[in-house]
Parts: sequence; structure tokens; C-alpha cells
Amino acid sequence: MDVNAAVAAAAAIAGVLTGVIAMLAFRWSERDQKRPTRTSLHTDPVLPPGVDTVLSVLRSSAVVLDEADAVVKASSAAYALGLVRGGKLAVEPMLLMARDTRRDGEIRQVELDLPRRGTGRGEALAVSARVAPLGSRLVLLLVEDLTEARRIEAVRRDFVANVSHELKTPVGALSLLSEAVMDASDDPEAVTRFAGRMQIEATRLTNLVQELIDLSRVQNDDPLEDSEPVRVDELVAEAVDRCRHQAGTKQITMAAGGTADLHVWGNRGQLAAALGNLVENAVNYSPARTRVGIAARRVTAPGGDLIEIAVTDQGIGISEKDKERVFERFYRVDPARSRQTGGTGLGLAIVKHVAASHGGEVTVWSSEGQGSTFTLRLPEAGSARDRAHQHPDLDGDEADEDRAAPSASPYEPLPAPEVLP
Repeated sequence: MDVNAAVAAAAAIAGVLTGVIAMLAFRWSERDQKRPTRTSLHTDPVLPPGVDTVLSVLRSSAVVLDEADAVVKASSAAYALGLVRGGKLAVEPMLLMARDTRRDGEIRQVELDLPRRGTGRGEALAVSARVAPLGSRLVLLLVEDLTEARRIEAVRRDFVANVSHELKTPVGALSLLSEAVMDASDDPEAVTRFAGRMQIEATRLTNLVQELIDLSRVQNDDPLEDSEPVRVDELVAEAVDRCRHQAGTKQITMAAGGTADLHVWGNRGQLAAALGNLVENAVNYSPARTRVGIAARRVTAPGGDLIEIAVTDQGIGISEKDKERVFERFYRVDPARSRQTGGTGLGLAIVKHVAASHGGEVTVWSSEGQGSTFTLRLPEAGSARDRAHQHPDLDGDEADEDRAAPSASPYEPLPAPEVLP
């Protein structure tokens, strides 16, 4: 009995101790829950109501930072630009701006050039960053990508500079020639000679202005608005007739051939201007007593049949480095020859834009001293019409680039004909 009593007493004491310990643990836990912790300071509502929805529809790249510079919210565009990596803002100047704004509450804005993510060519990404406070603890960063706007502005500046230079040449010549006419008023021969030069410069100025208008029109107009089936034979005949007098002066034979009864779908005026520019260039850059050939044919392509119109000359040819740039505005392979022929350097740029806006392309094959072949490829009338209905927003002038692929094509260029004796 004594043993049993001792065991019972020990068990009772153990039970009392367990109860006391459990009660103390409960009290301690309750007190610990009521005490503010470091974690609880950061688990308040992180974004004010509605901000998440607003950020999701913004076109700008958006990043929200908390008081510890951790990223609370970031748009997909911010990740695409490389602004956020590993949950942190990866651009140090923007991070410093965010800290300054958090400290004094002032809105800040800056333009930065950032290295482009994923390229090893050192290309810069131009952005505009704006930082503003969002509540008492958060900071909002909005980033606009200005790269494309900067590129377009640079193209515009170059275009204006080139136009100014090209206009200044004939205008200056006209001014000097008019002074010469006045000084030589008593010399009929000199007046006649200077008047002839004035006519040449006036014609050059007129052609330049007209080509500027044509280039602006093909870039801004939708060729499908006034589109129609156009016979390729008629386009070729019109281009040949346009250059017949000039070719006859140089005793250049113009030969047209290829498949008959072909049709393309588009704006007749633009297509005639494009093909006419190719034929005119071929005549201008060909020596006397040679041949210019124009041939048309149908070729099969995965997206539908294409119509190829190839213009071949036996001129000076184009070097490899020049082939990369011949479709740029105002670029001339031989500036001295362009001055003699009155070329403006806009003809091939017009051809490139017409081809692109009609869903086609223009390419060049050339060898120095052997001549060149420019090939205009356009969808056939039926396939072009179907493609326009399937893709009504198709725009051929991508990124407003001023060059076309010089030889990237699945089709072989037409061979240059042999020089005629």
C-alpha cells in the first residue's frame, strides 16, 4: 500500500507540474502573438486598392518597391526590359532615384541609356524613368521605352538633312546661272548656253520634288484602297515607253519578254512608277550600244504564286558593300554619274516601299563590270487579294527601314545577257 500511495502521489505532482507548464506556455504564446514582429511590419496590404488593376493596363513598364527596395509588383514589360532580376530592381540609377523619392516624397524623372538585354553588340536601350511615392511606404517606378522614337527621330533628321542638301544643289546652280545670264546680257551665245544649263537644273529640281512627293505618297497611302488587277504586260510596255527616248540617245536596245498574260493586284500608278524607276536606272547606268532586258514570269511559293519582273542591264555593276545600301534614300553608287544623269537617289527607295506595301519584295543581283539584275516580286492577283482579306492590317513598311534584302531570296536571279557587238 505504501508503494501504491507513493506512486499515486508522484503522478499527482507530475500532473500538477504539467498543467502549470502548459498554462505558462499558453500565456507566453498569447503574449508573443500580441507583440509586433519584424515580419508583421511588412505584411500589411502591400498595394492600395485598385492600384494592381491600373498597373496591369498601363503601357509603361511598372515596378512597385517597398521600404526595403524589394519588388512588390512588376509588369511583364519590366521583366522583358531587364529592369527586374531576382526580385530586385537591377538598374542602379533608378534604385537611387527610388530611395531619394521615398526619403523626400518628390517626383523625379530622368532619361537613361541602358544596355540591351540578350545582345552582345553594345546596343543601347533608351528609356525615360519616372519615380513617384505610392502611399506612405511604397514607391512607383514607370519606365517608357524611347528606343523606337529615337530611331524614327534620327531617320527624320537624316532625311531632312539629305533633302536640304539635294535641294540646295540645283537651287544654288539656278541662282549662279541667273547671275551669269544677267552679266552676259550682251552676249547671245552665252545667254543661250546659260539658259540651257538653267533648264537642266530646273528639270533636276522638278524631278527631285516629284520623287519626294511620290515617296511620301507610297509610304502613307494604302495601295489596297485603289487596287485592281493590273496586267504585267501593260506595266512593262509603259516602262519601256517611258525610257525609249533616253535609250535611243545612247543606242541601247530594250528587249521585253517572258510569260504573257500575267496579273498582279495593286495600285496601278504605284506599280508603274516602281517598274519605271528600275528600267530608267538600267538605262542610265548602262554604257552605249548595250541591252536592257525586262522579263516576267510566274514562280511557285508556299504562300501563293508570285510574279517576278526582272530588269537586267549591262552597266557598271554594284559592289558588295554598295548592294547593302542601294535601297536607302539618297544613296548613290556613283555620285558623279548621278550628277550626269540627273538622278536623285530616291528611285530605288520608292521601288522598295511600293514592293513592301503590295506584299512583295525587291532584290538585286550584281557583279562589278558585268551589270545588274533587279527583281521585283509581287503576289499574283488572286493570292494578293486573298492575303489582303486574311491580314487586313498588313503593313509593308516595317519599322520604316530604308533597305531591302539584297540577295536573300529563294529564287535565282535572271542571268545578264551577253554584250551586243
